[in-house]
Amino acid sequence: MAEMKEISPNAPVADKLLNWVDNRFPLSKLFKEHMSEYYAPKNFNFWYIFGSLALLVLVIQIVTGIFLVMHYKPDAALAFGSVEYIMRDVPWGWLVRYMHSTGASAFFVVVYLHMFRGLIYGSYRKPRELVWIFGCAIFLCLMAEAFMGYLLPWGQMSYWGAQVIVNLFAAIPFVGPDLALLIRGDYVVGDATLNRFFSFHVIAVPLVLLGLVAAHIIALHEVGSNNPDGVEIKGPNAPKDAQGHPLDGVPFHPYYSVHDIYAVSLFLMVFSAIIFFAPEFGGYFLEYNNFIPADPLKTPAHIAPVWYFTPYYSMLRAITSEMMYALIACVLGAAVFSAVKLKMATLLKAVVLGAAVAITAMMLAIDAKFWGVLVMGGAVVILFFLPWLDNCEVKSIRYRPDWHKYMYGIFVINFVVLAYLGVQPPSAIGERVSQVGTLFYFGFFLLMPWWSRLGQTKPVPTRVTFAAH
Repeated sequence: MAEMKEISPNAPVADKLLNWVDNRFPLSKLFKEHMSEYYAPKNFNFWYIFGSLALLVLVIQIVTGIFLVMHYKPDAALAFGSVEYIMRDVPWGWLVRYMHSTGASAFFVVVYLHMFRGLIYGSYRKPRELVWIFGCAIFLCLMAEAFMGYLLPWGQMSYWGAQVIVNLFAAIPFVGPDLALLIRGDYVVGDATLNRFFSFHVIAVPLVLLGLVAAHIIALHEVGSNNPDGVEIKGPNAPKDAQGHPLDGVPFHPYYSVHDIYAVSLFLMVFSAIIFFAPEFGGYFLEYNNFIPADPLKTPAHIAPVWYFTPYYSMLRAITSEMMYALIACVLGAAVFSAVKLKMATLLKAVVLGAAVAITAMMLAIDAKFWGVLVMGGAVVILFFLPWLDNCEVKSIRYRPDWHKYMYGIFVINFVVLAYLGVQPPSAIGERVSQVGTLFYFGFFLLMPWWSRLGQTKPVPTRVTFAAH
């Protein structure tokens, strides 16, 4: 049992209350460890605001979600009407609903930017591998949460979008039909599906999400934050003052807490402008078809998920029977290249070639729809392995060869093009472009162990580069 701290009888009431709490719960200790005595690099820039914004949006989503649940009815016959009731009759219900729907898109905007910052500055590299893995798990969890929440308004796009995505699980060999039945809870998307998704969206997934966010922050504060230079400020060789504090760091509070408050203010201005003036955002945040009640007998002309899923949806649609031949050629080409160019035992070469032939036979035997599902899932799962795919000598894009910047730039453009194609009706040209984009996306990561080593890196400074502002 920890020793109880004494305080002067003449101390202010607030200090006495804080001392009473500290003797029973480490409130001040937690504040010091994670705020006032947590030293962050002094050269943070614009890219380092999105982690805090993601935390803000998470709070907005939880609070608005609680108020929506008070009036929402998870019943296929009543769900759409309850949403309309919230919008029309509940005092300020329209505001709460628009905050929640806009918050879903805002969440993905700030998370995508947060992940891109980690990508360009090497925030996934040693010793932050676990921080990155927790972050990718948050992203995966967030996608599940958004998909399940998307069904709840029970509009046309909600219903048919869920119908398409859930039916994809039926393409998995052997277990697919039973798995799809388990997810739906019925032979078609209906009341049982709505209740399942409501339970997971409101209770199960948020609990997992909060746990992962806590783990992400704890892991980050254990190893310390990265910075645009990729220089460790807390390592054994890093310069420190007499108290052992890093000379290249500043306390998170008040320096970065004030910095984040400024960023939050700007974010809330944009967030409010969208809520009050363009909550549908041209049909991207709230599709117009979703203002029509779900009708199992009337399929919309074009079914597409919300914009933040569309890059992966494009990859799913890109895997056609023709695309399978291109993928088979890639597998066989990689196997032959490995056997010819890489130094390995004859037996190992035979194993590699045999595995390539076996994979080719599987790809020909199993329907392309399944491989599309696999590619869509693999596009997210591959992010987990990024710390071990990047073999560049330096972390930050600042000190990598200049052509690396073009690689990352093309990757972003490719991702945006895939997202755009995902909201468009299928077309021959769009199909070809999405196929090329899918190959580039996976090539970017799978070939990273090779291309990340190429070129001459620039010398990395021993201390962070910082200019007072």
